[in-house]
Amino acid sequence: MKKKKQINRVDKLLELPKEVYSNEPKIVITGFDELIIENFKGILEYEEFFVRINTYIGIIDINGYNLNLENMTNDDLKVKGKIESVEFERTID
Repeated sequence: MKKKKQINRVDKLLELPKEVYSNEPKIVITGFDELIIENFKGILEYEEFFVRINTYIGIIDINGYNLNLENMTNDDLKVKGKIESVEFERTID
């Protein structure tokens, strides 16, 4: 608990975004055709119509069609295609 308080103090001092110092995912959706996820653990499932991404706090399900994984690095990935829905399954509180 003490370490978490120290991180919060440093964050406030340096004005760092939470996703920089934590494992929480950051999701950016641009229109209906592009989604970027930062801080993910791995890809659980990948189909043209469904992508399932594991994060440190849960699972992200992306539904649509013509879905493609682009620009994937160790820290983030981009999903492009016709995105119809995004669902979240929290695994830790």
